Amino acid sequence: MGVFEIGVCTIFAREVLEGTLIIGQYRTVINKSPDFAEDEDKKKEALKAVTQAALIASFVAVLVIAAVAIPLGVASKSFDERVGDVIEGVSKVVAAVCILQLSTKCPKWLGFYASKKVSDDGLVRGLSTRSIKFNVAWNIWREVAEIGVFLFPNFLEKDSLVEVPVSALVGIVIGLIAGVGVYHASMHMENKFWFAFFLSALTGMLSVGLFVGGCHEFEEVWGETKTIWTIHGEFWSHKRLPMTFFKPFGYSSSRTVLQMACFWSWFVLLLGSHYWKYIQSQKIFAEREANREMQDVESKEDISDDTKADA
Repeated sequence: MGVFEIGVCTIFAREVLEGTLIIGQYRTVINKSPDFAEDEDKKKEALKAVTQAALIASFVAVLVIAAVAIPLGVASKSFDERVGDVIEGVSKVVAAVCILQLSTKCPKWLGFYASKKVSDDGLVRGLSTRSIKFNVAWNIWREVAEIGVFLFPNFLEKDSLVEVPVSALVGIVIGLIAGVGVYHASMHMENKFWFAFFLSALTGMLSVGLFVGGCHEFEEVWGETKTIWTIHGEFWSHKRLPMTFFKPFGYSSSRTVLQMACFWSWFVLLLGSHYWKYIQSQKIFAEREANREMQDVESKEDISDDTKADA
């Protein structure tokens, strides 16, 4: 094992990205919500509450993770290499599930998939500083705590802990950059379609690559299936530049039966997840449009009645 592990990196990147976007979403809601439109001091207090709640929740979650991780690290025994491969495989499969969910969330954050938390007029109402503190604190605590849950296998194997610092740092940087980019795009970009498509495709293929890689780790421990094909030549090797850059997205210079089955099954699941999200979003958008039209008709009828009464 080296000092960097793609599974650990993606777990940190995914959770940091979601945490960043949660904070960004609440700040956007506060700036746009009519509950804070007429009181500038109340708006500043709410924005400050978001920052404080996020920091406190993160600190508490880190303490909880440390309280569990330290005893596990002390009590654990040395594992052989096979167990290490299994742990790495589990880490990659878990990361694949996380990144698959992230791929379907990117279009929602940019407004292409519907969110049930948003009202018909596109705004969130009924907010208070107290509810903001609770919601932000709970969501940020959950995101940070999930990192600890996903890292428990690494805590049980001391050699795997060497991979955590560098992988975590890279993942945090990637998550922050992506989070700020999505937040900036949602606030300023007029045409967000291709940006949403790029993010969904990139994270989706990363999920496919992680799932294939994780299952291949299990294959190396319990016996490899038959090799279907192999591309010869150093240029095409997934262990050498430049093709090694494509390995996290599912590329390999050779394919076993299990790898092939995992690649296409997870790819179909990725497409199916986006299709289901799209269909559900179209239903929600249609319901909102019908509600708006009904409200417009009722408003016109009220104006007509008032005009007749005046006459």
